[in-house]
Amino acid sequence: MAFKWLKRKKDKADAEPSEGHPATAPEDGGPPPETVASPRPEVPPGGEAVEPIDASSPAVTEAPADMEESTRDVESDAADTDETAEPDKPRRSFFKRLRSGLSKTRDFLNTDIEDLFSGKRKFDEEMLEELEELLITADIGVRTAMDLIEKISRKASRINDVEGLKTILREEILQLIDAAPPEDADVAYGGPKVVMVVGVNGVGKTTTIGKIAAHHAREGRKVLIAAADTFRAAAIEQLTIWAERAGADIVKHKDQADPAAVAFDAVEAAMARQADIVLIDTAGRLHTKVNLMEELKKIKRSVGKKMADAPHETLLVLDATTGQNALSQAQLFDEAIELDALALTKLDGTAKGGIVVSICSSLNIPLRYIGVGEQIDDLQGFDAKEFVEALF
Repeated sequence: MAFKWLKRKKDKADAEPSEGHPATAPEDGGPPPETVASPRPEVPPGGEAVEPIDASSPAVTEAPADMEESTRDVESDAADTDETAEPDKPRRSFFKRLRSGLSKTRDFLNTDIEDLFSGKRKFDEEMLEELEELLITADIGVRTAMDLIEKISRKASRINDVEGLKTILREEILQLIDAAPPEDADVAYGGPKVVMVVGVNGVGKTTTIGKIAAHHAREGRKVLIAAADTFRAAAIEQLTIWAERAGADIVKHKDQADPAAVAFDAVEAAMARQADIVLIDTAGRLHTKVNLMEELKKIKRSVGKKMADAPHETLLVLDATTGQNALSQAQLFDEAIELDALALTKLDGTAKGGIVVSICSSLNIPLRYIGVGEQIDDLQGFDAKEFVEALF
């Protein structure tokens, strides 16, 4: 049926414009206002004053102040200092933002599925074919859409109206995505849990690290961030701001320093300070560049020398607006460095929510976090049931 759809799609080429961003787009957002650099806002519970660690390798320094052009990469959401002063927002508030972010996909699916039954049609092969087209257009992907249609066709006798179809579609989507185990941040590793965060340019990787750090700090854990993206001065400044907001320590070396050395020193400092979580930022890179992937492998080897089995988790950050390209990125990163978890950002209305279904069903990698906006609480742990409820 997918081939019939592809043939028909030639006649509908301009019906749905592409919304994906190039994988190499610059980091989103702009520099925070000067007020962010003033005395820090209220620190979340469990945090402590931020003091850059005097690492034993190259000297710890601030990023150059005259790099105005590069600092445009600093995320604009880092300027919203009022967010850190608030207590943790209810999950219900996040669900509202998630539902709002998925509104485009929800309206698209619901309206078009209801149109399938216009004229009191019976559920038949022709409707299955049209439904497959809808699922593919919602960024669920050809393979996943075909799997869903096959499962739905086995239950066709139960489908008498649009609500019956939606019920079965919810059941099958939930079954596809409800396989990821929840994160257990309190597992004993004989030291801090070390998480290496990777991703291409522009996905919001550095901002995601800051939000994860804030989450752990509010849970009462001691967090240390390693600024191992030494190729982009703005990344160091950005992480410093997030560390201040989250109440986390930060290890940073000179610009252009060896990223593996920064990661090594961060793990060493975290062990000495009895930190609970180490979050290692890495330079954004094209997933097709072999030499850049080798740099990630070097970082993994370096921290492994300091602490056995580290890093304990390699987290890939993906941009939901890139659609099926995000799936390709995950597959190539996994082949190169073996991923343990995923974070999907920018699921805020510009992306098609079907990409979540495609990623969960196509990869044997847990989707750990989803982001629905720019505020500090707009990144939350992925809940499959909550997502399906918001999708419909």
